[in-house]
Amino acid sequence: MAGNKRGITQLRVGRLSKAHGLKGALKLELYTDEPEKRFVPGASFSLQVPSTSPWKGKKLVLRELRWFNEAPVGFFEDVTDRTTAETLVKAILWVDQDDAEELDPDTWYDHQLIDLEVVLDGKVVGKVTRVNHLPAQDLLEIETPNGSVMVPFVKAIVPEVNIAAGTITVTPPRGLFDAENAENAAADAVEAAIAKAAAADIADAAEAEDIEAEPAEPKPDTNEDA
Repeated sequence: MAGNKRGITQLRVGRLSKAHGLKGALKLELYTDEPEKRFVPGASFSLQVPSTSPWKGKKLVLRELRWFNEAPVGFFEDVTDRTTAETLVKAILWVDQDDAEELDPDTWYDHQLIDLEVVLDGKVVGKVTRVNHLPAQDLLEIETPNGSVMVPFVKAIVPEVNIAAGTITVTPPRGLFDAENAENAAADAVEAAIAKAAAADIADAAEAEDIEAEPAEPKPDTNEDA
């Protein structure tokens, strides 16, 4: 394929969601289960930004990744104050992935999982639309005729991912895919997101004057399936 002779694919690994503190830090929304591998000092990212952005066509180089209140925060070269950081809000980070690189068993990238058909008891019940990376575990967002369902991406509930067949097999708790439960799950997810955002804003205010504090302990890779 033209432009891909070396077997290189670009992977979306994160999004810069908001400025954090006064020293140029930015909160990250991660699209990878391997932040310890993708977000190391010196890592370089291509940027997806509007054509009018001063960062168009530039690379962003990571100086350090820290964790504050279980949220990843990045410090980047040439981003030393909040004003500069705000010019990068909503930028999407991409990296080059060698197609020949071997993945660990039972490990997949988000783009491999999106649009897979979800099979329950031999029947297709929906399609994966998103992978949500949360501190405790990853959740697969599955669109069904009854609405959106959040399924923990763990071996006990998702025993098989078959990329070649385009399917994943699920063995969820009874009733998870019922219409009433799907609606409740969607409502719970919205409430949880609002509560998390409010807590993050409070934490930002408290930490804005103390961004140079010692970093929290690195977040362990708790998901063994993605």
